[in-house]
Amino acid sequence: MSAFTFFAVLAAALLHVCWNALIKNSVSKLTSMLIMTLVQGGFGAVIALTQPFPEAAVWFPWLLASGAFHSAYKLFLVYAYEQGDLSRVYPIARGGAPMLVLVISVSVLTDPLGIKEFLGVLALGTGILLMARGVFANGESRRLVPFALGSALMTAGYSIVDGLGARISGNAIMYVAWLFILDAVFFTPICLALRGRAVLRAEPSEWALGSVAAAASYGAYAIVVWAMTQAPIALVTALRETSILFAVLIGWLVMGDRMDRSKGFAAALIVLGVVLTRI
Repeated sequence: MSAFTFFAVLAAALLHVCWNALIKNSVSKLTSMLIMTLVQGGFGAVIALTQPFPEAAVWFPWLLASGAFHSAYKLFLVYAYEQGDLSRVYPIARGGAPMLVLVISVSVLTDPLGIKEFLGVLALGTGILLMARGVFANGESRRLVPFALGSALMTAGYSIVDGLGARISGNAIMYVAWLFILDAVFFTPICLALRGRAVLRAEPSEWALGSVAAAASYGAYAIVVWAMTQAPIALVTALRETSILFAVLIGWLVMGDRMDRSKGFAAALIVLGVVLTRI
């Protein structure tokens, strides 16, 4: 992985935490997530007009599967944030994904991983999972766990699908534009089915918040999908999980989440994982 790709993925990690924090702090998390998704879909539609139309091999199964994975990921994440803090939900939601992607990449795909990169991925995954165990130790709501784990599973799914789909398409910009269009097409009826038309009612401030979150989310994922065309998928996905450091800091310093030794130790493991993936 080149230095430029490395730092680009770190920037994407920070953007990812920022939009999660905005959704977590919103009055109606599902409404804010829907607004974000609709604005992203609008971004995607505008960008898609400047790009060639995807070939049939890109649509099925890659783009269609990606839209489904992203919609399910957002739904699980909304329910998890309704139950717990950013610094607890985020690690659990992100923690399982690197290990799942690693197993699939090594056993099914052909992406090569060196020993240091392999150890780095393991250190990242271990640190994130240790972050998550506090939900049981501190008496926090256990209802967030299945939702957060569902989000992790969907993250692993779209990471693999989008990494391969972007490579097959040969155009990461076009691919990301269409996946967000499909995400909006799939996610909107799900929200309407769950909460009715009330989910569409929002104050101008909520639309502004959702629009800022959409810009951060779109930029973050566009960077990641591009990076997956430049470096091994498992490595990019794991490095992206350094967002947990940003989540802990933002949760602690900005949102007033609890900080303890277990979080500090887990954060140190994640830093070690970053070092191992870079040297």
